[in-house]
Amino acid sequence: MLPQPVHIATETDPAATPQRAFLTDDSVAVMRFATQALAAGMRAALVILTEIRGGAARPLGAQMAVREDGLYCGFVSGGCVEAAAAWEALEAIKSGEDRTVIYGEGSPWFDIVLPCGGGITLSIHPLRSARPLRAVLTALERRQPTALRYSPRSRTLHIGTPEGETGWEEDAFVVNYRPTTRVIIFGRSVEADMTAKLADAAGYDVHIDDGSRLRTTSTLIDAHTAVILLWHDLDRELPLLSAALAAAPFYIGALGSRRTHEKRVRALTERGFHPDDIARIKAPIGIFPQARDASSLALSVLADVAAARGRKGA
Repeated sequence: MLPQPVHIATETDPAATPQRAFLTDDSVAVMRFATQALAAGMRAALVILTEIRGGAARPLGAQMAVREDGLYCGFVSGGCVEAAAAWEALEAIKSGEDRTVIYGEGSPWFDIVLPCGGGITLSIHPLRSARPLRAVLTALERRQPTALRYSPRSRTLHIGTPEGETGWEEDAFVVNYRPTTRVIIFGRSVEADMTAKLADAAGYDVHIDDGSRLRTTSTLIDAHTAVILLWHDLDRELPLLSAALAAAPFYIGALGSRRTHEKRVRALTERGFHPDDIARIKAPIGIFPQARDASSLALSVLADVAAARGRKGA
């Protein structure tokens, strides 16, 4: 469907005006906003970025949620089309009909020109039930990857199984979701404290352990976990490294020089670990060497974690 004319509110037609509820590009926050609206008896729509032509500020599957009172959250671009998309969502809510909107390159209309010079297609789905979104949120709370399948033809939204990448599968658009990145920081130092604060600000699920709760903490390690060892004591970290290597985190990093890491490798080899397992440890930790202060080290470490997470199919 082509973009519809923007509806202008008048005194006799008090239509809602789009206003951002809060700033977020987190899909969990967007879906929770939509489910809360439906639970409160309000109508709402989900806006999904389903096609990109050229450059784009957001990945396929980026989402917005729009309530019938005009409040919305989420991003499908760098901020240049969100208000216009919210207008379209309000029209879709009023009509009860799904719609497709094109912005930028490929649009038959003179509309918003995207700064990146590309084009995007948005699918807008007036939500008829909160069940699919609730099912996704529940799966993510349980640390289970999941997916949503949106079918424009049948105007339906269903929970699915994540297979492959986010995108079109025949006549359905599938959005894959992964649990929040969990960061487990072992250490008792200013470096550990700063890394925890920065990870929390980045929206990660943060756990810090001084080594006294190893048995409990090790049960938290899963495929969506980064294990960060910020000890200055090789002997104290060996039990922690052993627990991490026995699990399957997507990232293991340890503080120390290359000489320290050589000692670490020898100690782990003596404990029976295979060279391929030991090679999973990033040491020295971080993306740039010789970070001598806590803030620089925290930035270096978490940038490395984010890059590793991206390589795992963010």
